[in-house]
Amino acid sequence: MRIAAINHRAHLVLDDGAVDLEQASGGRFRSDLMEAIARADEIAAFAAQSELVGAPFDVLELTCPVPRPSQVVAIGVNYADHATEMGIDLAPEPVVFTKFPTCIAGPNEVVTLPNNTVDWEVEMVLVMGRDAFQLTEEEAWDAVAFVTVGQDLSDRDLQFAAGRQFALGKSRPGFGPIGPWLVTPDSLPNRDDLQLTCSVDGEVVQDGRTSSMIRPVSTLLAEVTQYLELRQGDVIFTGTPSGAGMGRTPQRYLLPHETLVSTIEGIGTITTTFVDGR
Repeated sequence: MRIAAINHRAHLVLDDGAVDLEQASGGRFRSDLMEAIARADEIAAFAAQSELVGAPFDVLELTCPVPRPSQVVAIGVNYADHATEMGIDLAPEPVVFTKFPTCIAGPNEVVTLPNNTVDWEVEMVLVMGRDAFQLTEEEAWDAVAFVTVGQDLSDRDLQFAAGRQFALGKSRPGFGPIGPWLVTPDSLPNRDDLQLTCSVDGEVVQDGRTSSMIRPVSTLLAEVTQYLELRQGDVIFTGTPSGAGMGRTPQRYLLPHETLVSTIEGIGTITTTFVDGR
């Protein structure tokens, strides 16, 4: 099942187009995306029992599919090749930081560059289907309602200022684009082994597989929820493979008018463009 925000309204995405969820259900479900996440199982049952016909839509009408998460959790150095390129030693505990919710944006975002050190990091993003604390590995995937594509954009100057300002450096407006829609894990070819790529103006800069995670989703959620209670609708960025601009020689960062295209197998593609705010 795929749920999209089209002009900020919840839609079911079908093979032949999209269906407005509130209209198709006669008001049983509302157009609110956060409510759709909370009622994912009910919506799946409704879709399975209904003869729905999709209508064409323009991908430029897609908006943010998780508009109001209470928490946005991000995982650092969860791929060994990224740790190597960044010169970071692996720790026995997961590297966890936050992106403030106001940075979360949609799949067609135009982002203002504040300086010359904004970097890219394509990531698989989890959306929690229920509150979760002290999950076991066996329970972890069952607590995930949806997955989506994300970019953990980073202002590297600010990120490493005054020690390590990860939260600020990764939370400027538009620095958490996600989309294009939400996909249930059971819709994926293999939820633990998906190709993820991103390109800058057509040049592929990242190409990895989620099976290369140091901590796969089940392990990651089990470890993080030993300390942190996750809430329904929370968003978790799961880490990025190698190819970030800061890890390159010479280093390379995003420029005004460049286009960043991020894709995950079985989920879809988001496109982020950049304008000059320096």
